[in-house]
Amino acid sequence: MVSTMGPSTVEGTPVHAGPGTPGGILDLVRSGRSRSRADIARSTGLSPSTVSQRVDALIAAGYLREAGAGVSHGGRRPRALEVDASTGVVCAADLGSHHATFGLIDLGGRLLASRNESMDISTGPAAVLGWIAEVAAELTAEHAQPGQTLRGFGIGLPGPVDSTTGRMVSPSRMPGWNGVDVAAELTRITGLPAAVDNDANLMALGEYDTLAAGGADVGELVFVKAGSSIGCGIIAFGGVYHGFHGMAGDISHVTVPGAPAVLCSCGRIGCLDAVAGGAAIVQALRSSGVDIADTREVLALARDAHPRATQELREAGLRTGGVLATIMNFFNPQRLVLGGILGEAEAFVAGVRSAIYSDCLPMITDQLEIAVSSAKENAGIRGAGRLILDALFDPSRVDLVVR
Repeated sequence: MVSTMGPSTVEGTPVHAGPGTPGGILDLVRSGRSRSRADIARSTGLSPSTVSQRVDALIAAGYLREAGAGVSHGGRRPRALEVDASTGVVCAADLGSHHATFGLIDLGGRLLASRNESMDISTGPAAVLGWIAEVAAELTAEHAQPGQTLRGFGIGLPGPVDSTTGRMVSPSRMPGWNGVDVAAELTRITGLPAAVDNDANLMALGEYDTLAAGGADVGELVFVKAGSSIGCGIIAFGGVYHGFHGMAGDISHVTVPGAPAVLCSCGRIGCLDAVAGGAAIVQALRSSGVDIADTREVLALARDAHPRATQELREAGLRTGGVLATIMNFFNPQRLVLGGILGEAEAFVAGVRSAIYSDCLPMITDQLEIAVSSAKENAGIRGAGRLILDALFDPSRVDLVVR
């Protein structure tokens, strides 16, 4: 299990919970490193009686439950432990400019239900966050089991989030959101914990978890969210790599050499977002006389062998791949994953592949895996769910409840 959190903090004071504390024991079980009391005793060096006392306290507090017999290492089979998913759910939301994907996830990380909704991010944080609270209440009422209460929110945002302050930083196409601490505002509205991050970061995390759950050995991973706009998330050093202030992976405003002199929302000319994102493709087709409403209609035209739509998608892929080639050469990841709606377009994916293999050194591409997202449209909500669950189960937080 990768980490999404930095050093644990409680009321601003760093607290480093050891593996033998109740929070540390819960973390061992969540990560799969320990599946029984005996495993915990071996991992922590604690006496069996101390382990049983702390496990019993975690069970009484609703964090753990016994789930049948585990693997025997000689003698009677131990009772297996797992996170008690029966006590709560969290709401995950992956926000776009004009749509949102919601997921209701139990405390064990299982996706119970999902929903896609139209929305307008430009209506501002008060309206959008109030609406999120309403949808979460509806999903909980419809799909949670008796005893499962709503415990928190994980939110993916289509703009930069300062990882040191939690505030949004000059988000394009999001008027009224600059400087907003979205997690704090949602907590103020609902009274529940909230955690937020950039949408591409959470898609990378959701993709990682999906691959790991399927048994894949995943190290460094670059995830490209290619939709109406283009973003990027990075998995490195055992977690989401945010950089100094959370801006790592923001390729939206990299200037594309030789691209049309299109004005970007940031005020610069020829940014990747402005010349290769889905909105840019739609605008290019409209300018050439093609009556088109959105990116999904572009993909439908391409599947029907429309030459101009196919050309625009491939050109966008080539431009995106040209930017990614520099990242591949510099970072040398194990896997490059293409997600978002453009990741469904064969012409776009082919363009990315072509540019990568053309512009990268052979030693970079020799074992590089270039793939379309396995998590698909659920990548963002899976990452957002993981984010809030990690916050709720942070060892320092647990140690304040279970002593």
